[in-house]
Amino acid sequence: MTDRYDFASDNSAGVAPEVWAALEKANQGYTPGYGADQWTQHACDLIRELFETDCEVFFTFNGTAANSLALASMCQSYHGIICHQFAHVETDECGAPEFYSNGTKVLLVEGANGKVDLQAVERRVTKRDDLHYPKPKVLSITQPTELGTLYDTDELDAINALKTRLGLKLHMDGARFFNAVAALDVHPAELTCRRGVDVLCLGGTKLGMPVGDAVVFFDRALAHEFEFRCKQAGQLASKMRFLAAPWVGMLEGHAWLKHARHGNACARRLAEQLVKIPGVSLAAPVQANAVFAQLPDQVAADLRQQGWHFYDFIGEGGARFMCSWQTTDAELDALVEAVRDAAE
Repeated sequence: MTDRYDFASDNSAGVAPEVWAALEKANQGYTPGYGADQWTQHACDLIRELFETDCEVFFTFNGTAANSLALASMCQSYHGIICHQFAHVETDECGAPEFYSNGTKVLLVEGANGKVDLQAVERRVTKRDDLHYPKPKVLSITQPTELGTLYDTDELDAINALKTRLGLKLHMDGARFFNAVAALDVHPAELTCRRGVDVLCLGGTKLGMPVGDAVVFFDRALAHEFEFRCKQAGQLASKMRFLAAPWVGMLEGHAWLKHARHGNACARRLAEQLVKIPGVSLAAPVQANAVFAQLPDQVAADLRQQGWHFYDFIGEGGARFMCSWQTTDAELDALVEAVRDAAE
């Protein structure tokens, strides 16, 4: 049996060639440490150019640190963070948002296809206003959601209107944000700062970087002393150029758009082939680079016995297949053939 991690996660893919080339350049000569280098400055400027605004930018080693420290900067310890029940900040970060905010409580809401239900958000905010209950302060959304679906601009407008009316701050977990931009075919600012997002945690690892996320503060006041949070949390890289250089490689020349479009197209092709197999259906719309499929239990077991690795996804009972910048037609065909053989 050969282990197949092709679709287990977009984290399973390697480093994109543009990123590797930038790292090789950054490896030449000597530079100052701790972010006082030209690569870090250039990466920050490129992110500002991407969103066409004068935002504050910081780099962390991973998404958990980015989300947790960003949320901590938006809250006091007695506040509440509202998010979907499937959100990564609730299910997959080992309590880090609560830990780094010294006790801020995560408050859950439901919603179809991984999106927060705005009526549920309002009920959660207005449920109580006494001193015995955490005061809701931040609404956190994921783009794309944990089920691979997207908030379009109209939905973001509605979220912005609600968060403004309720006096909330808006945080976006953008671990796969570039896939959302490619799928919706809009300017990155139209999904963020022009739609009321105060802080974006911008993911790079899943798109083809070796390590690193960016915390982008569109509300610059929230970035006050954020560098101290990073240092205290062990997120200040001494050789920061190696966190920053991948962003230069990905943003210069718009490699991010090419790779995101490729991953999205692979997911669409995979979904089109899987639904032709008897007993297989989709559990969520395929809008980015994820395919959530309902497989018969025996089919899933047979795939795993053959060495295929994939995640069961939260609360739905099915299989998650992630496509990446590296996914090939041959790999797609091999997975479809394996599912078809197991189904037969």
